[in-house]
Amino acid sequence: MQLSVANSIIQLLSKSAAKGTTVRSRRAVGGAKGVDKAAATAVPPLQLLAILAVIAWTLFLYLQFSVLSASVEVVDVSDGAADSADPCRGRYIYVHDLPPRFNADIIRDCGKTEDHWGDMCGFVSNAGLGRPLADPADGVITGEAGWYGTHQFGLDLIFHSRMKQYECLTNHSAVANAVFVPFYAGFDFARYHWGYDNAARDAASVDLSQWLMARPQWRRMWGRDHFLVAGRTGWDFRRSNNVDPDWGNDLLAMPAGRNMSVLVLESTFLHSSDYSVPYPTYFHPRSDADVLRWQDRVRAQNRTWFMAFVGAPRPDADARMNIRVRDHVIAQCKASSSCGLLACARSPGSPQCHAPGDIMRLFQKASFCLQPPGDSSTRRSVFDSMVAGCIPVFFHTASAYKQYRWHLPGDHLNYSAYIPEADVRQRNVSIEAVLRSIPADTVERMREEVIKLIPRVLYADPRSRLETIKDAVDLAVEGVLDTVARIKRGEYVDSGRPVSEDPPNMYISTESRFQPKSVLTIMMARLKQWIMGPQ
Repeated sequence: MQLSVANSIIQLLSKSAAKGTTVRSRRAVGGAKGVDKAAATAVPPLQLLAILAVIAWTLFLYLQFSVLSASVEVVDVSDGAADSADPCRGRYIYVHDLPPRFNADIIRDCGKTEDHWGDMCGFVSNAGLGRPLADPADGVITGEAGWYGTHQFGLDLIFHSRMKQYECLTNHSAVANAVFVPFYAGFDFARYHWGYDNAARDAASVDLSQWLMARPQWRRMWGRDHFLVAGRTGWDFRRSNNVDPDWGNDLLAMPAGRNMSVLVLESTFLHSSDYSVPYPTYFHPRSDADVLRWQDRVRAQNRTWFMAFVGAPRPDADARMNIRVRDHVIAQCKASSSCGLLACARSPGSPQCHAPGDIMRLFQKASFCLQPPGDSSTRRSVFDSMVAGCIPVFFHTASAYKQYRWHLPGDHLNYSAYIPEADVRQRNVSIEAVLRSIPADTVERMREEVIKLIPRVLYADPRSRLETIKDAVDLAVEGVLDTVARIKRGEYVDSGRPVSEDPPNMYISTESRFQPKSVLTIMMARLKQWIMGPQ
């Protein structure tokens, strides 16, 4: 379309030139009379220049902004995008070549986090996976089998390492269906969060915003086709929306942050631009065979614990964060002989909670893994437990159901259990009793669904490539490409999964869902609970 408009203008100018030539020829034949007539009808030079200037400016504006039209597709034959059989058609990604201060230099400063976040330098090795594990207990959770001491906030580097191996990269930004920005926002947060003022915390984000907005790739869609990975919760990048005015930076509130799709570990739902992706786990398979072998292992596990919990209490938690339910979960787990508990102190003196082997062994031995909110609504433990084939039990819809739209299915009760946190906090619900009311065959179906989801919630080793199985990066990239395509079509996009109402309260509805004729049993159980009081 662009070329046809340009050709039309050129043809118009050519006809005008040809007409001028004809007039000059006739003038030579017509003598003085022709000269007088031509002089009377000729276009003044200044007016002609003005007309040409308007035409040139119109052509420039059309060529500059027509890329935003949904009906126009920019193609580049050299990249094969014009070939309908091209496997990368609609999947091309251009990666910005950022100055090293936005990524490599940040990794170089990993030692700045030691006083508050521990030594992050060990976690940036092996393309962001961390050090390989060597678990002597069973010899299974080892580096040779794809297990690493991965930090929960290490996704920036892992994702960038994977994008370097992406099969549909292009050096031609005009061909790209999306543009990746390899800024290590999560690591930048860690190095400047403690002991610095807000200006220092925001410095790199402000610099990045200015750098991006000066690029021609940005101006094409004003950043709506750009995405970056910020490997922490969205709250860490929205200081202006936080209860604590000194927490985090304001990356997501800046012009660039508002326009880009930003992949975070937990969406804030305050803006449509931040999309949640799973926390990194310890398992990073190198091949399809690694994934299938692990799925077979967890499928065959003897689940000796009925339920389990790993985590520390939150006695000083702000009630507005809805995480005090965790203390009630811990209390019920301690009181049950069927609950495996890996209690953690919030200090480096609690080695068990930082030992991946201990965590994964417990999760592999449990049927249900209790997942109350942590410091925020989401937890890394959710994904560690799912990788172990353990059915997650949620107490708040923001822990998973409203998050991870690209990675978790919409029918939540197929792979998880839900008990409203308000019921537990009021001490009127026995978690174990609710879970035991689920029939055994239903539990088996739920566990099998969790095992099927394992590839979707893990990050494969960036130095290798899965052949037919899609992991969390594959699904995230597909989600970004779909989002950009919808924006180009003029559709409204939103980062949150619409949950019009909470899933069924299992305390009320479990038996009616699985055993429709047992209404009397439900009433008797509730009467007994009322008489006996809190346990």
